[in-house]
Amino acid sequence: MTNTDTQTPAPRQSGKRGEYLVVLQFILMATFVATPVWPEHTEAAFPPGATPLRWAVIAVCWSAALLLGGLGSHHIREYLTPLPYPVDHNQLVTTGVYGLVRHPLYGSQLLAALGWAVFSTSLSHLLLLLVAVIFFSFKASKEERWLTEKHPEYADYAKKTRKFIPWIY
Repeated sequence: MTNTDTQTPAPRQSGKRGEYLVVLQFILMATFVATPVWPEHTEAAFPPGATPLRWAVIAVCWSAALLLGGLGSHHIREYLTPLPYPVDHNQLVTTGVYGLVRHPLYGSQLLAALGWAVFSTSLSHLLLLLVAVIFFSFKASKEERWLTEKHPEYADYAKKTRKFIPWIY
């Protein structure tokens, strides 16, 4: 005996909510952490010989990264998932840190990476930072298309709000 009134939902296709982007993001982060500083510095010059300017840059970048990431997570805590696809109960948040940037969580990772690349004067990390900017721009554009489908007013919000870094980019 079968019940024809009951339909089973179609299985979700793998990758349709950005799962592969999350995997790529973790690979990129692990690569950044595991990559050695290049060019290699002598023990006398790094890190004990790091200039006050380099210490200031990493302090500012990492503080800003913690602030952006912390506030970004706090403001969307009810909708936060590892996937870029918006949850069903998603509401568009345009206040707080989201009034300054559309993707503070991505911006926080870029600022942290910038701080390390400058502090360590590492060309290998600077190159990976450029790869990260391209990756997060791609990931953000997919997320923004999904958000615009759910919230048509997102397009106007995107026109007046920076993408990753307040007042800069």
